[in-house]
Amino acid sequence: MQQTVVVKIGSSSLTSDEGGLNRDKIGFFAAELAKLREQGHPVLLVTSGAVAAGFRAMGFAVRPKHLHEKQASASVGQALLMQAYHEAFASHGIGVGQILLTRSDFSNRKRITNAQMTIEELLRRGMVPIINENDTVAVDELKFGDNDTLSALVANLLRAEKLIIITDTDGLYTEDPRKNADARRIDRVYEIDEEIYRIAGGSGSMVGTGGMRSKIEAARIAMRGGVPVFVGRVNEPGDALAALEGIGKGTYFDTRAHNLTMKKQWLGFHSLPQGRVTVDEGAEHALVSGGKSLLPAGVKEVVGEFHPGDVIEVVNPSQQTIGRGVTNYAAWQLQAVAGLSTEEVQKRIEVYRIEVIHRDEWITLASPVKAQDIAQS
Repeated sequence: MQQTVVVKIGSSSLTSDEGGLNRDKIGFFAAELAKLREQGHPVLLVTSGAVAAGFRAMGFAVRPKHLHEKQASASVGQALLMQAYHEAFASHGIGVGQILLTRSDFSNRKRITNAQMTIEELLRRGMVPIINENDTVAVDELKFGDNDTLSALVANLLRAEKLIIITDTDGLYTEDPRKNADARRIDRVYEIDEEIYRIAGGSGSMVGTGGMRSKIEAARIAMRGGVPVFVGRVNEPGDALAALEGIGKGTYFDTRAHNLTMKKQWLGFHSLPQGRVTVDEGAEHALVSGGKSLLPAGVKEVVGEFHPGDVIEVVNPSQQTIGRGVTNYAAWQLQAVAGLSTEEVQKRIEVYRIEVIHRDEWITLASPVKAQDIAQS
């Protein structure tokens, strides 16, 4: 199967400022995705908009704030949203299929594998899979980050050709262009560091829940999985194809990473760590840059109750997460030998493997960056 293009559209791009679906906007995006398919690119759509589409029909004057009100609005809005997409794509002779996911689906390897098989079958049959978070049962305040994170996880799952995140601004700027006329758009980003997060800032629109920062986080996840990302504007005919071809109105996040295996994806982005260990600078370098395993000698602190086979998070001396891995030690064992040499460890406890985390059971999440890696227009 050809590599899929994953397109993410947020609430503000689909609805009016007051809420409710804008059928003209949905028709426009359906036409744009149909053009991508005409060029031979299988397309998957990750959409927001269920709550925004439904809260007016529920009788709310403004977007509700309480969880149960949002979930009720989503239950109404999801049907309205899919009906609108069905009609819009049908005008181009394209069928659609609905898939609702939650974060817990990604944490369960069997469930997410089943979801992957469903998506791939829809694509084989010439359909456009339309994915949304299952807002009616999500308990984390409906948060995937306005589905930005969801789109990145899906793009990694399918080893997509590109992730296109559509927003109402034409990319990432050095400063807020609404406040500073000298702000410059950043055309390409090769690594994401704290400066990029600072530039991204915070809030989104009143209708949606995400902002540029959540899109940067989604780009980081996709890039780590080997999927390049475009974040920008698609508001004129041909814009989606231009975004795919590298001449779009936005910022491109390029990656040198290779696609991750399903095992590494699960380990890095879907697993639930049962504890945390702090390592010294030498161990950090060995894990992040040296391709080495973690040995007890490099461990400084152990937090949590975990057992052999559990996933644990690893942080550096500054408490920044550098990766995750499957531990060969129970927490009490590691506490007893932290900082000791291999010879001393073998004298004190009995473990199946001397490595705390073997390199084959490890994924690096740290992304060191150099200033020259950022190219500005």
